[in-house]
Amino acid sequence: QVQLVESGGGLVQAGGSLRLSCAASGRFFTFSTYPMGWFRQTPGKEREFVAAISHTGGSTDYADSVKGRFTISRDNTKNTVYLQMNTPKPEDTAVYYCAAGSMTTSPLNYVYWGQGTQVTVSS
Repeated sequence: QVQLVESGGGLVQAGGSLRLSCAASGRFFTFSTYPMGWFRQTPGKEREFVAAISHTGGSTDYADSVKGRFTISRDNTKNTVYLQMNTPKPEDTAVYYCAAGSMTTSPLNYVYWGQGTQVTVSS
């Protein structure tokens, strides 16, 4: 069974910074072979793509809304993917999810999901 566990969420002031982590585990889950992504969701809205990274970390992709402010990275020795959130805005407030299995923007293409971590950005 694969587990993705997000951490690092909380309350942050607009213009501050926050780093989310997602630790992966699983008996037959080889983290280094999976591209990873971050999504976010607010009540009543669809899950929205934020960022993705290739299995090696050599390629990344970002939603236009976070480009230049957020950075996705991974450490395959720690089975962990990160989302560095710099200069967050109140509109970045959401539950953030990490997911494994794709680099696309559609959540349908991801195989495994974490439980989510709440990020609240105060103005």
